[in-house]
Amino acid sequence: MSGTVDRGVTSAPVRGLTVLYDAACGLCTHLRDWLARQPKLVPLELVPAGSAEARTRFPGVDPAATLEEVTVIGDSGQVYRGTAAWIVVLWALREHRPLAHRLSTPTGAFLARGAVLAAAKYRGAQWGGQGTYSRTDGWRYLPEQGWVYDPPSCADGTCPTG
Repeated sequence: MSGTVDRGVTSAPVRGLTVLYDAACGLCTHLRDWLARQPKLVPLELVPAGSAEARTRFPGVDPAATLEEVTVIGDSGQVYRGTAAWIVVLWALREHRPLAHRLSTPTGAFLARGAVLAAAKYRGAQWGGQGTYSRTDGWRYLPEQGWVYDPPSCADGTCPTG
């Protein structure tokens, strides 16, 4: 077709996305619930970041990084982080695809990055901005180091399962 414009697509199309979210973060679980309710053009799977399921399904993806920054993985192995992750998630939603296209421009990406930074600031003020935030699965957030994995001890005879 002579009127077709090449958009630079060189890899497999995205037919499904997995969103890795922090299940211990109130903002993250709110957004997970919102995403679950949205009409989709591309199916979304919502999986807790750092979970046993996430580690098994995506062994090459750093679990600490997925807790630090939203990560979305395409069905052909595409990995999106931060601003790009939010844009691709909006692209998957029927009512928000036009917004995703606007945010994928240089000016739009600048605005999207601002929104991501604002969410990160809110999230940090919620639990990470003042000292250490600990999760029950062994992940701890140290503001000076980022996410650190310190597996729970089985010294008391009980071991967490996950």
